[in-house]
Amino acid sequence: MGQIIYEDNEIYVEKEESEIPWLKIFTKESYIELGDVPKNLRLKLWQTYDIIEYEMKDYYKPKKINMASFANMLPRVHIHVMARFELDSYFPNPMWGKKLRDSKLQLRDEKEFNSKVFQALNRIFS
Repeated sequence: MGQIIYEDNEIYVEKEESEIPWLKIFTKESYIELGDVPKNLRLKLWQTYDIIEYEMKDYYKPKKINMASFANMLPRVHIHVMARFELDSYFPNPMWGKKLRDSKLQLRDEKEFNSKVFQALNRIFS
C-alpha cells in the first residue's frame, strides 16, 4: 500500500510510486464493478476524480491527464489518475506500456501537491 493522501469513512486516495504524479482513488468497502457501488458513493468517486484532475492540471501543467480503471489484478473498484508529460518515460504509451526513454522530468514538490489535494477534498467532504 502506498502513501495515503486523503481518507474518510467512505474513500481513500493513495499515491502510486512513479516518476509521474499518480494517485489512486479507492472505496473503503470493496466492490467488484463500478455499477455495484451505491449511487451516492459513485458520485463521490467522480467528485474526487474531478478535484484531483483539477489540482494536477493546475499544479503540474501536464500535457494530458490519464484515467484508468482496469481492476483485473486488484479486483475491486479503484480509479487511477495520472499526469502525463511528453518527457516521461512512456509518453505517449500508457504507463503500463513499453518504456520509450529515460525520464527527463523536473517536477514541482509533490508534498505541496499532496497537501493541495488533501485540503481540496477535506473542504468538500468534511
